[in-house]
Amino acid sequence: MKLDHPVVDRLGRSLVARGATLDEYMIDSMIKMGIMSVYIQDGVPEEETKEEVPMCDEAKRNIEKLHTDDRSKVTLSASVRARVAEGIQFVYSNTDSKGLSDATASIADDLMSAINDNDAIAIDISALKTSDEYTFKHSVDVATIAMIIAKQQGCSQKDIHEIGVTGLLHDVGKTQVPIEVLNKPGRLDDAEFAIMKQHSVFGYNIIKDRPEFSPAVCLGVLQHHEKTNGKGYPLGVADDKLSPYARILSVADIYDALVTERPYKKAFSQRDAVEMIMSMTMELDMNAMTSFLESMILYPVDSIVELSNGEKAKVVKNIPHYILRPTVVGLTTGKVYALSEDLACASIIIL
Repeated sequence: MKLDHPVVDRLGRSLVARGATLDEYMIDSMIKMGIMSVYIQDGVPEEETKEEVPMCDEAKRNIEKLHTDDRSKVTLSASVRARVAEGIQFVYSNTDSKGLSDATASIADDLMSAINDNDAIAIDISALKTSDEYTFKHSVDVATIAMIIAKQQGCSQKDIHEIGVTGLLHDVGKTQVPIEVLNKPGRLDDAEFAIMKQHSVFGYNIIKDRPEFSPAVCLGVLQHHEKTNGKGYPLGVADDKLSPYARILSVADIYDALVTERPYKKAFSQRDAVEMIMSMTMELDMNAMTSFLESMILYPVDSIVELSNGEKAKVVKNIPHYILRPTVVGLTTGKVYALSEDLACASIIIL
């Protein structure tokens, strides 16, 4: 069975995406959450067929010669996904529980293990966002991205773990925002937005008196919407007052919010979201932004992409500093497009 409507939780976050194929684990999890019925697609969809793109011999030779594996990426096993799903649901449903810190730490432990097991230093953006499983909610996405950014910056294992905890909790204050404001399908008016902007204060108040959460974690939750130019919220503090965790979380949070579809907006493409992040030099910490761009893989090696000159091409090598401009090989001509290095390719982009 495939879902015909997305399943959302009471905070309006997508638990299972439209088009997801239901399995026993998903069904059992939804029943435990009190979701007793869903809409499924009627009839048998036509079988999808992939169009074979012709590839010339020169293209095959250049692809084989230039193929360079991507850097190690974060991957989560099915068992880890199940634990994360259960844990994050508990966290956001039991903010007053004594087990809040243990549950959050356990999720961060699982993410740390996933990063350390294969010495991951990168994230495949597409893989992170296209999973149909509801475990990958916004908080887990932000935590994972933030932890990779922290690792890219050379942070200690303790700090990487704490940044993960902060990412998991950064939106916990939204549990205290009125549902009619949180899930409003249209643009918020000024009064509603003023309430929404308090969610970081609400989250801070939930954890600030708990000794299990360090001052750095609490400050990161409070400041994750602040900007380096002082035009963020809730306090409007500027660069010199921003905590290290908040600098990283701000980048991860904005990116994931851009690529996530909400009731009031369409999701931006990953490319557009990256370009928007790159344009925010006056608002985001430059070190965090640079580490983000060096950590993300937008076009995994072996992806087929379309170039602005009309040719289809295969990605053969990613350049860490140039997330939008990998080296690709044209499939019909065999031409090598070193998009980040060759000035002759300056006018060519990936569509």
